[in-house]
Amino acid sequence: MILAVDTSLGSTVAIVEPDGAVRAVARSENTLGHAEVIGTLLQRALADAGVSPADVTHVAAGMGPGAFTGLRIGIAAARAFALGRGIPVVPVPGHVAAALAHLDAGATAPFAVVTDARRRENAVTVFDGRDANGLPRRVAGPELRANDVDLAADPLLSVAAGPASDGARGGARTAEVVPVTEIPADALGRVAASMLASGWAPTGELAETEPLYLRSPDVTVGHAPKKVRA
Repeated sequence: MILAVDTSLGSTVAIVEPDGAVRAVARSENTLGHAEVIGTLLQRALADAGVSPADVTHVAAGMGPGAFTGLRIGIAAARAFALGRGIPVVPVPGHVAAALAHLDAGATAPFAVVTDARRRENAVTVFDGRDANGLPRRVAGPELRANDVDLAADPLLSVAAGPASDGARGGARTAEVVPVTEIPADALGRVAASMLASGWAPTGELAETEPLYLRSPDVTVGHAPKKVRA
């Protein structure tokens, strides 16, 4: 059983079976107060699914993009649960989960998942179809864009066309803009289920397990040490 946790936008928790079947989803759409609700959501999802913590074999953590404070709460909760159970954490980019939900809803053309990155910016990732494991195929991003930018004219959303039916190649296509206000934890868990089914295995704290903040921290270490007087 997979426990999926994401707090990059709202706070969402889901219980998903290894075959991708969704057992329960608990959510709070409030983009603030992640720390206050995440414990309750974990309890509710487990109770609604009728499973105990001992039934959970993997924890899927939404890795962003997202704001520093909100994103780290879900990651910390996922890692704490996994540490207590002695089970692996499966890192899943939140935009991949949102893209999977969009594909499952019938999308066929290239599209860009767009989420609020705060500070008048959006995080943008472009997808086109599915890969060999049935997961969304990322072709560009994630990158930050000012929220007053016309994304339709942004080169990031220009996706090269694949082979046409007559063997000729067409021109580039502009990806559809898909605004996303919540990363669905059930889709996050289904991405993790596909990753595990395709042979993914934990390999330690590598780069791909780090959160996707996309923005440098506000606080930095000073370059010149302060002088200390006796």
